[in-house]
Amino acid sequence: MVGMMNSPGKGKPVVGIVGGIGSGKSAVSARLGEMGCDVIDCDKLGHAVLEDEQVRVAIRGRWGAGVFLHSGEVSRDALGERVFSDPAELKALGEIMYPRIRERIIERIAAGLAGPCLAVVIDAAVLFEAGWDDLCSHVVFVDAPAEERFARVRRGRGWDYQKFQAREKLQIPLDIKRHRCCYTASNSSSISHLHEECDRVLRQIIRG
Repeated sequence: MVGMMNSPGKGKPVVGIVGGIGSGKSAVSARLGEMGCDVIDCDKLGHAVLEDEQVRVAIRGRWGAGVFLHSGEVSRDALGERVFSDPAELKALGEIMYPRIRERIIERIAAGLAGPCLAVVIDAAVLFEAGWDDLCSHVVFVDAPAEERFARVRRGRGWDYQKFQAREKLQIPLDIKRHRCCYTASNSSSISHLHEECDRVLRQIIRG
């Protein structure tokens, strides 16, 4: 059951977007943004958190200088190679990153709810894994067949099937995510159909 923070999430909907890798979560969030929602891109917040000096110190202390570029910035590719091959290392990174990202999400929710948006949308691949679903009043599952999702990440990210499967196994199983969501939006057809799905779900959420 989706929880909801006492403040500032009371009133307008705060909608989390989840789904499998390559399901089209960002496409759904973008459409909801076009419809008048304030979208919080948690991947971008994660990039910003990596610039925090305390975070860099913690990352260097755990994984060493090899995950840094010559500029002093964290190499997301090198760090990913370290953590996505070992659940314990991924958990350690989450313990560093998730609380700081959560603080920024809460700030963004408050700002969005104070404005004229229809709803605040949290686009976060790890919404359940990080425990951020308690900030939401509703969570939407973006559904797409595994073969289509793999085709998207192969085109967009250059992943092979082994990498696709390995990354997905590090997340909560999709059946469990689907069961924990209030709504489902299908992304197995055309972009126009996806837009119709987003329109339908947002209307349902706003009507309560």
